[in-house]
Amino acid sequence: MSGKEKNISRRDVLRKTSTAAAGLALAMGTGGARKVLGANDRIRVGFVGVGGRCHSLMEAFQANADALGMEIGAVCDIWNKRLDSAADFVKKLTGKTPQKARNTDELWEMKDIEAVVFATADFQHAYHCAEAVRAGRDVYIEKPLANRMEDAREVLKTVINSDRIVQVGTQRRSGENYINAANYIADGEFGKIKMVDITWNVNQPMRWRHPDTVAGLRRQDTDWNRFLVNRPYEPWNPRIYVEFRLFWPYSTGIPGQWMVHQIDTVHWFSGCKHPVSVVANGGVYLWNDGRRNADTMTAVFEYGEGEDRFQVVYSSRQTNSYGGVKEIFLSNRGAINLDTNMISGEGGLTPRHSLDGKDHRLAGKKIPSAASLSTGLGETDDMTVAHMRNWMECVRSRRKPNADIYAGYNHAIANCMTAAALHTGERVTFDEARQEVVTG
Repeated sequence: MSGKEKNISRRDVLRKTSTAAAGLALAMGTGGARKVLGANDRIRVGFVGVGGRCHSLMEAFQANADALGMEIGAVCDIWNKRLDSAADFVKKLTGKTPQKARNTDELWEMKDIEAVVFATADFQHAYHCAEAVRAGRDVYIEKPLANRMEDAREVLKTVINSDRIVQVGTQRRSGENYINAANYIADGEFGKIKMVDITWNVNQPMRWRHPDTVAGLRRQDTDWNRFLVNRPYEPWNPRIYVEFRLFWPYSTGIPGQWMVHQIDTVHWFSGCKHPVSVVANGGVYLWNDGRRNADTMTAVFEYGEGEDRFQVVYSSRQTNSYGGVKEIFLSNRGAINLDTNMISGEGGLTPRHSLDGKDHRLAGKKIPSAASLSTGLGETDDMTVAHMRNWMECVRSRRKPNADIYAGYNHAIANCMTAAALHTGERVTFDEARQEVVTG
C-alpha cells in the first residue's frame, strides 16, 4: 500500500486498553465462560495454522494480552516444522513456552484452552470455525469465512445456535477512519451511495509464492488428508499446501484475499447484506507459473433495489501497480476517499446543473482519527491490533464483536458469487430462499 503504515506501540495499546480491561474484569460470562473474572484470572488462547499471518496475529494478541488478562497457551499445526518454529516464536514473544498440538483433536483435549485464533488455509476457515464452536471455544477466524456456500451455511448455523463469540478477520471494521466514515454516512449528510470504485493493484510475481518453503516440505512431516478437510481428494502437492491462495478450490485468490476486505466495507456502509448480481472476467494474463487463480480480474456488482440501487466496480491485478489500492464511495453530493481519508464535494452536483440552482456539493473535511493500513507483508498494523483487541474484550464481556459471523457470512456470499462469475463468465445472482449462488 502507501508509505502511511505505522505500527502501534505496545505502550499505546496498553494505555488504550487498560481502562476498558478494568471495567471488564468483573464481567459476567455465559455458556461456560468464567462467571467472575478476577484480576489474576487469565484466559488461555490457542493459535492454529501458525504460518506468517499467524505470527502477526500473535503479536497483535500479545500487545493486548497483559491489559486484558490473556495469554498464548498453545500452538497447533499439522506440519511439525511450523509447529516447532511457532513454539519458539511464542517463547521469544512472551517468555513462556506454549503447549503444542499436532492437530485440532489434540487441541480440544486441552481443557484450559478457552478460545482459539485460526490462520489456516482459506478453504479451511468455515470448517475450523464450526469445529471450534462445537468444541465450546470462542473464535477469531481469519478471512475469507468461506469460498463455498455449503461451508458458509454450515458455519453460520453452528455459530448462531451457540453462545460463542466469533470475530472474523476483516479488520477494517475496527479501523477508526472506517468507523468514522460509516458514522458519517449513517448520519445522512453524504446522501445515498450511488457508486463505489475499488482497486487493489500490485506488481508482484512472487505474491503468494513460497518456493523455498515448498522445497522444504516433505509429506511425512505433515498430514495431507487432514489438510484437505472436506475437499475432494487429490494427490499430494506441496505447492497447494503452501501456496493455496493460487489454487482453486482451496482459495478464490484475489476475491478471497483482497476483495472481501473492501466488499465487507461496502456491506457495512450501505447496510446491504450481499450483491444483487455480479459479472466478472479475468484470468492468468502474465504469471504463467502453474497457478489456477487469476492474476488479473474485474468484477461489477449491483446492490440494493429501486432508488437505493448502486454499483460497485472492483478491479485488481498483480501485473502492474498503477493506481495502487483505492476505496472511493460516491454519492450525488461528492466522495469519500478512504485512501486519502478525505470527504470532498468532488464530482458533486453544482449549481449550474442542479434542478434547483443550488450547490449540493459536500464541504471538504478530513476523516478523523484515521488508522493506517498494512501491506500484509509482515508488519502488525494498527487495525489488526485494534481488531484483535475488540475480540479479546468481547470474549470477556460477551458482547458482539465488530465483525461478527453475519459480516463474515455476507462477505462469503460476495466471494462465492464472484468466483462463480469468473469461472463461468455468466451473470450471477443469489437465491434468498435457498441461500445459494445462481448462475445464468
